[in-house]
Amino acid sequence: MKKKDRVKKLKKPLNMYDIAIILFFIFICFLTLIPIWKVLVDSFDLRTAYGMKLWPEQFGLAGYLSVFTNPTLYHPLMISFITTIVGTGIGLFLSTLGAYVLIQFDMPGRSFLAGMLLFTMIFDGGMIPTYLVLNDLGLTNTLWAVLLIPGLNVFNLVLMRNFFEGIPKSLLEAASIDGCSPIGIFLKIVLPLSKAALAAIGLMFGVAYWNDYTNYKIYIINSDLFNFQMKLRSIILGSDLPAATGGATENTVRNAAIIVAILPFMFIYPFAQKYFIQGVNIGAVKE
Repeated sequence: MKKKDRVKKLKKPLNMYDIAIILFFIFICFLTLIPIWKVLVDSFDLRTAYGMKLWPEQFGLAGYLSVFTNPTLYHPLMISFITTIVGTGIGLFLSTLGAYVLIQFDMPGRSFLAGMLLFTMIFDGGMIPTYLVLNDLGLTNTLWAVLLIPGLNVFNLVLMRNFFEGIPKSLLEAASIDGCSPIGIFLKIVLPLSKAALAAIGLMFGVAYWNDYTNYKIYIINSDLFNFQMKLRSIILGSDLPAATGGATENTVRNAAIIVAILPFMFIYPFAQKYFIQGVNIGAVKE
């Protein structure tokens, strides 16, 4: 059978159910895009106006210029970028190294260590004991508190362990026989074969750090250490409106800040979507 004939045979005409599902999801996408489009239009509109508009009445980039030049907005934005990049690195380091330890089946106490880690996924010390421990360690009111807590993610560690277990043991044994050390196997074989898992879990860590609000609210008192999400909340509530410059209104700056907050992962996610989906399925199927 020719290739074209096989393709035609696999295709089937759409029935009413398929058409209804397609129309339903188009409607849902339309409803989702309406508020995003309103915020986008208002971020370019230099006139304060209410209601839905398809296009800006007075187009201008002053709102975005205020976000990137006003220190009250630029400083929290840089903190968000720095903590996201550094925190993602810390999270990947802890997850990959911990997962590699858990696949060492001949290591004494491996099952006990794995059980203790899984136990923390169900039970934890609670908010107040965690705060007291961080306070005794001198980590409260520092960026270390918001960097370490999301980085210690047992769920991502388990996902990475499941992916590592899918690497053929014969490959690791062959490297060991050739004289490669355990760390050498980890750096030269395991990590290069885990690029998809690293991308997926790295994306999860990045989204968590970029959107982090709770940890800053609990552990950070100094407003100079607030990230962009904390600043954005105060702007939306109207308690800390930034000064509008360059002809922009406060409404323009507010909407421009919202777009800047969602813009990075709006561009990253379409390119990393397949890795994100694969990350959800890591370890779901065992051969």
